[in-house]
Amino acid sequence: MNIRLILPLIIVVDIAFLLYGVKTISISYHEAVIFFDEKSFIHYIAKFSTLIFGQNDFALRLPFMLFHIGSIVLMYKISAFYLKNQTDRVINLLVFIMLPGVTSAAILVNSAAVVIFFTLLFVYLFLNKKENLYSLLLPFLIFIDDSFLTLYLALFVYGVFKKELFITIFSFMLILVSLYVYGFDLTNDAKVYFFNVFAIYALIFSPFLFLYFFYVLYRILIKETKSLIWYISFVALVFSILLSTRKMVLIEDFAPFVVIAIPLMLSMFLTSYRIRLPELRHWYKFYFAFIFGSLILIFFFTHLNQYLYLFMNNPSKHVAYKYHIAKELAKELKKDGINSVKIDEKMQKRLKFYGIYEGDEYKISDKKEADNLKSVTISYFGRGIKSFYVSNLHKNSIFFEKNN
Repeated sequence: MNIRLILPLIIVVDIAFLLYGVKTISISYHEAVIFFDEKSFIHYIAKFSTLIFGQNDFALRLPFMLFHIGSIVLMYKISAFYLKNQTDRVINLLVFIMLPGVTSAAILVNSAAVVIFFTLLFVYLFLNKKENLYSLLLPFLIFIDDSFLTLYLALFVYGVFKKELFITIFSFMLILVSLYVYGFDLTNDAKVYFFNVFAIYALIFSPFLFLYFFYVLYRILIKETKSLIWYISFVALVFSILLSTRKMVLIEDFAPFVVIAIPLMLSMFLTSYRIRLPELRHWYKFYFAFIFGSLILIFFFTHLNQYLYLFMNNPSKHVAYKYHIAKELAKELKKDGINSVKIDEKMQKRLKFYGIYEGDEYKISDKKEADNLKSVTISYFGRGIKSFYVSNLHKNSIFFEKNN
């Protein structure tokens, strides 16, 4: 297998799917809040990209796609420390790319793709004994995102158990600085979200893969040699589970540190497979085919998710519903020369990204408040998803009717 050909091919195919995914989604309300209101690293890189390439979906999501591509390269290089066979490293890379959480992070405006990239960069520098470089990188991460507190905590635990004095002291200082800058909310919600956290992790990995992944982390805990990425992944997973007994946690603050341990999982699986006689490998082959096949299906459904509307009675229950409609609605309004409207707060902020601003001339509602109002129906593949009704407030009269 010629990696000089296969790795670029994987990246090109992945980019093709990402570009299609970008084309089919709209900015969500949460993403719009980040883009317009927040003062964070992801806010600034999204703003910078749209300043250069224009305010459109491609420019909005380009930085996160680039971080994702960088993570692919780093994951391949890191996997060489755990998987000596080149084919194994390619399989590891495909599993990593097809993880639902990793796929989604590549095109959504959130910190996950950024955190994954910088975590993998740190691991790569650490494994290559670039102490000067990773010592400079770690403090810099404080300014990237508050979730790197989890990485610092993992490094502290690693330093203590490995008796690495420099790492122990350095990571402890970074923990204190991070807590000083961002604080830490220990509010007790009086609810337990333990099962919610497990369910979300199952969605990020896919259910059966997460079960095996959890088993691998536990097996390494009690039997195997513990590497750096095991400490990072295990501490992040345990920390999120413990916090879930007190409050609802943001999984995007922890999941990026958990998914980097994919090489450990694949290494253990392949070792278990190869030490067995050929006639005893059937279940391993079945399990691998089942998991890999399910990842491929999920990967396709993630990028082609709009087709799911064809089989749903209630479109609003679609898993990606909050990432749809806004772009198409803005396009339809602009066809009629409407550039400012009055609509509910969440959609108002989403439409703003596409050049439809808040105004008091036109009102848009999802309820038909009068006869003969102009109706705008957003459809995918001929299936109506959502209808809106437009009225002219200044003229105090109904608007003309138009059905799409």
